[in-house]
Amino acid sequence: MGDHLRAERISHALVAVRRLQEKKGIENVVLTTPGAVAWVTGGMNPPIDRTAATDLVWVCISASRCVIVTTQIEAPRLIAEMQPELFGIDVVGVPWWDAVAMVNASALALGVAGDVDLHKIGSDGHPGFGLDISDDIISARMSLCSAETDELRSLGRDATAAVQEVLKAWTPGETDFQIQARISAAMELVGADCPVLLVGADDRIAKFRHPIARGASANRLVMAVLVARRSGLHVALTRYASAGKPAESLLEGLAAAKRIHVKTLSAHLSGSTYGSVLEAIDEAYAAEGHSGAWREHYQGGPIGYAQREFEISPVQTDSRWWQEPISPGNAVAWNPSVAGGGKDEDTYIVGKNGAHEWITSAPGWPTTLVPETQFLRPDILML
Repeated sequence: MGDHLRAERISHALVAVRRLQEKKGIENVVLTTPGAVAWVTGGMNPPIDRTAATDLVWVCISASRCVIVTTQIEAPRLIAEMQPELFGIDVVGVPWWDAVAMVNASALALGVAGDVDLHKIGSDGHPGFGLDISDDIISARMSLCSAETDELRSLGRDATAAVQEVLKAWTPGETDFQIQARISAAMELVGADCPVLLVGADDRIAKFRHPIARGASANRLVMAVLVARRSGLHVALTRYASAGKPAESLLEGLAAAKRIHVKTLSAHLSGSTYGSVLEAIDEAYAAEGHSGAWREHYQGGPIGYAQREFEISPVQTDSRWWQEPISPGNAVAWNPSVAGGGKDEDTYIVGKNGAHEWITSAPGWPTTLVPETQFLRPDILML
């Protein structure tokens, strides 16, 4: 990533955090989770432990300062390779073995002392600080800047190419492990990883919503589900390939899932909220003769600095996210599915008046124009 793109991302995020601080009357904020840290640093925190809920890089923000606190192990690499000083960010390194060193160093960087003042610091849920503003941070980072959407587009192209090229090269009889390994390798080659990677085959696709690879032979049908991550940002997609004509029940299920997906995307209009989109999802399932079937599987939703920035159902009308407005520049990855293996998933950047950008689009892959809409959706690749 070029310095100018990182600078744009950092500036955009810091303006949003400081606007939030002013709105809520919070002088100091410390961000500690991987997604939030990636957001405010322009992705300076490639993961050490890919499963960690708390990052090894923290960011301390006041009205006038932005300071990274990390371990003495990571500080030299971060300073040498990420050059945070170019973006006005200082770095403090602390001993890795001191359990409270990062909390104490964060307070010191912000000029805060004492337990009482620690309880006045806003954070994304860390117990060392008193004010949990996690939801406010998520809401703020969903409005992506142009540098972030550029990175999403690039990641979308790479993720789509990885899945589609591997499925095009599938030879019936290979195991689901082999297919999955090739998708993972393709993402690693472009500097990304796979927080979610599911490859299932044959009858297991109809039996299980998550047919996780187990070393079984893929003889007739493969489904690959990928959530890819790079520079803190995520995209998601699902594709199918078949050796011979698939079962009619799967084709019917996929067609229904596509229509539900398109009705969901069509509900992203000026003035709409995520609650109104969830109502559209509920109505779309009912129109397909699958009333209430959204209860059978996750429906997806906004994506960005997490594979799901939040996820609620059509009955959770009291959630704070129900009234969350949908804005141009939000990224979404809805995931409608019906029993029998039919599932339709891709990542879009929300545009004005329904003109959404399909960023995991399917060049060189069979697609269908969903009737009475302008939406192309991917078909099963027939080998």
